[in-house]
Amino acid sequence: MNDRLEKSPRIEVVDALRGFAVMAILLVHNLEHFIFPIYPLEPAAWLATLDKIVFDTTFFLFAGKAYAIFALLFGFTFYIQSYNQKIKGKDFGYRFLWRLLLLAGFATLNAAFFPAGDVLMLFVVVGVILFLTRHWSDGWVMALAVVCLMQPIELYHFIALKVNPQYMLPDLNVGAMYEEVAQVTKSGDFWDFILCNIGLGQKASFLWAVNAGRMMQTGGLFLLGFLLGRRHLFLGTPENIRFWKRILVIAAIAFIPLYILGIHYAGTEDAALSQVAVIFDMWHKLAFTFVLISGFVLIYYGTAFRNNAGLLRLYGKMSLTNYISQSIIGALIYFPIGLYLAPYCGYTVSLLIGIAVFILQLIFCRYWLSSHKQGPLEAIWHRLTWINS
Repeated sequence: MNDRLEKSPRIEVVDALRGFAVMAILLVHNLEHFIFPIYPLEPAAWLATLDKIVFDTTFFLFAGKAYAIFALLFGFTFYIQSYNQKIKGKDFGYRFLWRLLLLAGFATLNAAFFPAGDVLMLFVVVGVILFLTRHWSDGWVMALAVVCLMQPIELYHFIALKVNPQYMLPDLNVGAMYEEVAQVTKSGDFWDFILCNIGLGQKASFLWAVNAGRMMQTGGLFLLGFLLGRRHLFLGTPENIRFWKRILVIAAIAFIPLYILGIHYAGTEDAALSQVAVIFDMWHKLAFTFVLISGFVLIYYGTAFRNNAGLLRLYGKMSLTNYISQSIIGALIYFPIGLYLAPYCGYTVSLLIGIAVFILQLIFCRYWLSSHKQGPLEAIWHRLTWINS
């Protein structure tokens, strides 16, 4: 590819992969009732067993991984946009900062209906790392990505606790914030619900991401996605296929011990080891994320799946619209401001509802994109991004 002459073509496997990630996020969020943990009190024994299987399987496959794919592709998209401006002799960086500010508006819309569960505001804050590193060499970008993915905050706390047993971990008070948001959600008052979510809810969500290691991991994933774009590694060339095969093997091998160690340290009451637990939790999820990504890419290019993934590509093209609309739909289904079905929906029923919502969103994507180039929210974001150009 000639960086001086050719505009980057749309890479369809990325659309399909993004669609897969948003679908997986939708299924996980439905099982969680969009961070509203109200479930049937005494399900039948057979249903309780089925619910456990559904929960364990869905969370093992997608929880903490779907968002990671979404984050990695955010960095990849930044590269595509930067590159397309670079060949015109322009620096996309400052336009990107404006784009992040616009994303904060969409994040607030999403958070209004998703109590303490929005990830977009985290993307807004952490996204600045792409602006700061956009002119760095591949080596320096990769070095910073590794530092972020090593979970330096947790490593610092672990070392500090070992050096000084009196060291106190910072208390971000996330649990109390979530409880207050839950109480407002249970009240069923629409405007209290909205105002609490866009204020306290977003704060709780961001601080939870800091506590859970997601903030640093998100920065690392942004940078890795940026590098994947620079190296054109989502193109279906023989060299790239070999690359993704190597990644699949390495990630699969790394996942096993990391997962075992994550289980071993999970739930520890030791303050220092709790930081180790967070580190291994993030690392094993990162390894499995790359199992999913590499496996998806290899299946896409190596089987007939590529010819049958049209709807998934459409779903990925409207990822922002689908991500935000699923939060609104979920609130209306599960919360007291809507149908309040949460007490009647165990994990199995919730998964079926998530699948039904996914199918309805697919139908809407097909209808909308038959006469529009972008989804409704994507079009607004694009037009406002380039409003003064």
